[in-house]
Amino acid sequence: MSSPAILDKSIHHTGYGLMGLSLRPQSQPLENSIASLKKALELGANFWNAGEFYWSPEYNSCHILNAYFTKYPEDALKVILSIKGGLNLKTYFPDGSEAGVRTSIDNCLRLLAGKKSIDLFECARQNRGISLSEVSTTTIRRAAKVAKISAVEVELSLWSTDPLINGIAEACAEHNPIIAYSPLGHGLLTGEVMMREDLPEGDFRRHMPRLQPGVFEENIKLVKELQGLATKKGVTLAQLALAWVRSLSGQNGLPIIIPIPGATTEKRIEKNMQTVQLSEG
Repeated sequence: MSSPAILDKSIHHTGYGLMGLSLRPQSQPLENSIASLKKALELGANFWNAGEFYWSPEYNSCHILNAYFTKYPEDALKVILSIKGGLNLKTYFPDGSEAGVRTSIDNCLRLLAGKKSIDLFECARQNRGISLSEVSTTTIRRAAKVAKISAVEVELSLWSTDPLINGIAEACAEHNPIIAYSPLGHGLLTGEVMMREDLPEGDFRRHMPRLQPGVFEENIKLVKELQGLATKKGVTLAQLALAWVRSLSGQNGLPIIIPIPGATTEKRIEKNMQTVQLSEG
């Protein structure tokens, strides 16, 4: 499998998403997050996707990254860092104005404190940023006429295939790669969430339509079917789900697609980074 590229820099076919390191009711110890980032990079995941709004102004991805690059300054040039921002942190509504974007970038740079530069600034929802998140086909094509769009981030997984049928993938194939967030279906495609009670109180996933009582139970039936297929192939459910996303990349007119699974443990990161080939039967 040839290596994809962003900003003319070679990256691994699987990136690493930082959301789960901070956007949860109880964040894990900072040293554990630093260890997770180190393991991801050691295994080749050199594209990291972070967020200014991944939890609170007092503790988010930027704080974790500052701590990581303080401990491992030699890794700063090894990592392609994408940070999502462009959100008003008081109202939590997107602010795509020039002033709003500048405020967001300046805040991220302040928190990083010179330990790492921002390679891609990704505006949450529609904006004029270098990379885009959750935008329409019209926005992608309009933005590409006035600036080089390095990537578009959308949810893509066995659980969420909308970009393959709503024109997003087609538009991206004309201009840029797709960064596939939540390729493990917000944790449901790991097999660890089999009951709603497995989601802790305060977990934002409890508010997702697909995880509401009645709907959740029907979706778990599908998860069990996939689990059976994974077992038959001798892989984990998560590995099967990631392999499916990777198998789409650059095929049949689709753009390069880079999944960015997040994991908080080194063991899970190791399994996510293993290459699994899919075959029929």
